[in-house]
Amino acid sequence: LDAEIIEGRSAIDESTITGESIPVDKSAGDDVFAGTMNTDAAIRVRVTRPASESTLARVLELVAEAQEGRSGAQLFTDRIERWYVPFVFIATAGVLLAGGLLVEGLGWSRAFYNSMAFMTAASPCALAIGTPAAVLCAVGRAARLGVLFKGGAYLDTLAQTRAIAYDKTGTLTRGQPTVTRVVAGDGQPASEDDVLTLAAGVESQVTHPLADAIVAHASDRGLSLPPATDATQIAGAGARATVGGSVVAVLKPASVPTHRWPANLAAAATPLADEGQTLVLVTRDDEPIGLIALADTIRPGAADVIDRIRRLGVERQVMLTGDNRATARHIAEVTHLDESHAELLPEQKLDRIHELIETHGTVAMVGDGVNDAPALAAASIGIAMGAAGADVAMETADVALMGASLDNLPRAILLARAARRIIRQNVIIALAVITIVAPLGALGLANLGFAVLLHEGSTIVVVLNALRLLRDGVGGAPARD
Repeated sequence: LDAEIIEGRSAIDESTITGESIPVDKSAGDDVFAGTMNTDAAIRVRVTRPASESTLARVLELVAEAQEGRSGAQLFTDRIERWYVPFVFIATAGVLLAGGLLVEGLGWSRAFYNSMAFMTAASPCALAIGTPAAVLCAVGRAARLGVLFKGGAYLDTLAQTRAIAYDKTGTLTRGQPTVTRVVAGDGQPASEDDVLTLAAGVESQVTHPLADAIVAHASDRGLSLPPATDATQIAGAGARATVGGSVVAVLKPASVPTHRWPANLAAAATPLADEGQTLVLVTRDDEPIGLIALADTIRPGAADVIDRIRRLGVERQVMLTGDNRATARHIAEVTHLDESHAELLPEQKLDRIHELIETHGTVAMVGDGVNDAPALAAASIGIAMGAAGADVAMETADVALMGASLDNLPRAILLARAARRIIRQNVIIALAVITIVAPLGALGLANLGFAVLLHEGSTIVVVLNALRLLRDGVGGAPARD
């Protein structure tokens, strides 16, 4: 249930709503949302809405509305099949009657022969098989690349994409906080390893994503954790414990006035905070001895993927995130995105998608969480991060990238464009045979054998053309590395 805190202070994990992995500190007067998790201290809350009107219920409602309000792309052959086949039968009867009744000396036998030649040449076999053959080959090829399409129509939509919106956490980033830097205070009898060891000793006694990241980093460095006793969590501030005979605390920087910090810690804190990193201060016997910076690290190669997609002619690439503006701005700069929009709730992400569609037409949304589901549903094509994605994101999206990398996204775009080209080629081949040979058959200038040869030959040609999509390198889509 959505509620308001009336007593207490705690860190709330809002990843299901905002997608951000680092809990947010909240106290009396702040709102808490359905589906989020209290990770720290006890709080009392007053329910503000019934379950049917909660933020989580609204997310599900937005998904349903977005899915109902969109129309799937239809291929050319699907649009004409309703009238073309009846037209061929009617036209065949017309050729027979016209030849038998209006052409002097032709005779009903010859008129019937000409009508059969016409019908053979006009039959839409190549037209009917050219598109599904290309779609099946492209979908199969995409699966080998690690990209799963839920339908052939989405190939055409992806090929026409002119703007892409990305979620941040779990899409452009790994979705887990990690230690990026440890700074030991000048004039303190402590090295970086000492600061990290003491902090990890305290954090090993508490449950918090930042604590887990600090302990994991100490373990990665091969440091042994000292025993910690009398561990206490300080609601909304951090944790404290006795380590090696000293009282060690891991606190929010605001817990200790900066004039008490060593000069180098104060100098290091500002640029790290400007980059959107989360800082914790380590104190020993109430004296600051070090600073630890943590951040949700960017996926390797994310900037390269963005650049490759830009070179493919995609006009706009933006980030939509529930995280703070400083973090969003820094990640957008590092990954070479055109712009970023921060501190967005699911409904606000949906609004941004609608704005992009109005400006650019065909828009893709790439995300992985519950909070991305409305935007995935509303976008022209929704793309989910399959390996790390939430179930609702996978169910809502039209395409899934299997794995923890964006590497296959530009390959999927290239493959979709190659499939679109081959579908067009197949349609042209099929229509050329129909428009040239069918009239000749009706006029008696092409015999039935010639009509059969070209008709069946064109069918084989379009199938072979579609099979080209299974080859490495077609459309710039190589086999998965």
